[in-house]
Amino acid sequence: MNQEILSVSELTRFVKRLIDGEPYLQNIWVRAEISNFKKHSRGHMYFTLKDEKSRLNSVMFAGNNRFLKFTPENGMSILVRGDISVYEPHGQYQFYVKEMQPDGIGNLYLAFEELKKKLEFAGFFSQERKKPIPNVPESIAVITSPTGAAVRDIITTLNRRYPIAKVTLLPVLVQGPEAAPSVANAIQQANEANMFDVIIVGRGGGSLEELWAFNEQVVAEAIFYSNVPVISAVGHETDITISDFVADLRAPTPTAAAEMAVPDLLELVKTVNNNKDRLIRTMETHVSRKKDKLNYLLKSYAFRYPKQLIEQKEQDLDRHVESLRKEALRTISNSHEKLNNFVSRLERSHPYHMLRDAKAEHARSEERLVKNLQQILNEKQSAFSVQVSKLQVLSPLRMMERGFSLVYKEDEQLVKSINDVDEQTDLRIRLQDGYLNCQVSEKKEVELPKVKWGEYNDK
Repeated sequence: MNQEILSVSELTRFVKRLIDGEPYLQNIWVRAEISNFKKHSRGHMYFTLKDEKSRLNSVMFAGNNRFLKFTPENGMSILVRGDISVYEPHGQYQFYVKEMQPDGIGNLYLAFEELKKKLEFAGFFSQERKKPIPNVPESIAVITSPTGAAVRDIITTLNRRYPIAKVTLLPVLVQGPEAAPSVANAIQQANEANMFDVIIVGRGGGSLEELWAFNEQVVAEAIFYSNVPVISAVGHETDITISDFVADLRAPTPTAAAEMAVPDLLELVKTVNNNKDRLIRTMETHVSRKKDKLNYLLKSYAFRYPKQLIEQKEQDLDRHVESLRKEALRTISNSHEKLNNFVSRLERSHPYHMLRDAKAEHARSEERLVKNLQQILNEKQSAFSVQVSKLQVLSPLRMMERGFSLVYKEDEQLVKSINDVDEQTDLRIRLQDGYLNCQVSEKKEVELPKVKWGEYNDK
């Protein structure tokens, strides 16, 4: 049996990896009914998703369910989003829920996510295009329902913090099918009026359906193309709409939007007064320093004795003029001296003088060369004469004049010893004035004293 044998844990882990690696089973939406609901003491929710044919064990951990705006109950129809995976200890697959909505408004959440992705891809949420909110706006447009609590909160906060601002209410519908076009038209009118520094768009809290007007594309486009900065103030802090993403600034509540739109006048007055006090102190210090400087100047010699000071300055001027004249003359003299030096150097460097000096140097060099060559020639001639004398002393011809001769065999080999010839051998003897042809009749060996060449030459 060659087939690999797996343990239950290995097989379950392999199946889990297959399911976790399947994109179709990740981040999916499921419509179902809740049963066997149980909330653990740690906050996790365990329940079963079912329809008329199947059941699916599910879990929603506390980190995901803490933002739920409703309490799940058995029998409730819901819409959930999550991943399919395997719970290894039991070897069963289950649904890990990340988001849950009542089925009645589930389609709205799907539409919300779809529009959000679409506008984000189109750059509606880009931080680079968001406009700054002015620090001190003079005119504010409030776009909301004229009868809700939101408008009272906004206007009350604006009047309390910055009553000098001009607040204009642009009443709109904030709920129902006509709400989105009403809000979009109000934003467009506020831009066309060309009188507002900032726009506050919002309403009080409510359900997703009640806030849906601010999730419409027409409102998002109106905010996006607005030339006036827009503050979105829709619902409570946990309510998030498309308008919040597109607006230049998102406020958690309508009251917070009013606080973000204007500064606190009391704080501004306090800051102005502080700056005024600092400015006054700075000016007083500056004036005091200038007065001290003026008093110092008034007590100075120039103000007490102006005539003497002028006469002293005239003397200084004469001294400086004389010094300037002397310096100018000295500079001119130095310049003339430098010019003369340059002229002399130029004369010395004239090609005619250089050629004359070169010819003279050539003549001297030629004379030295001739003398050196003559000296070398004399030395060589003397050495040659010495060598010739030595050669004449050692020449065989001179020796022949004293009676010496050279003996050759028939093959012209010089005879140096009696051992070189035999008896009856024909010889030829070279004398000073000719040759003698002879024949050896007898050989007799005689030992003669030998003389070294060095000793001979010395003698």
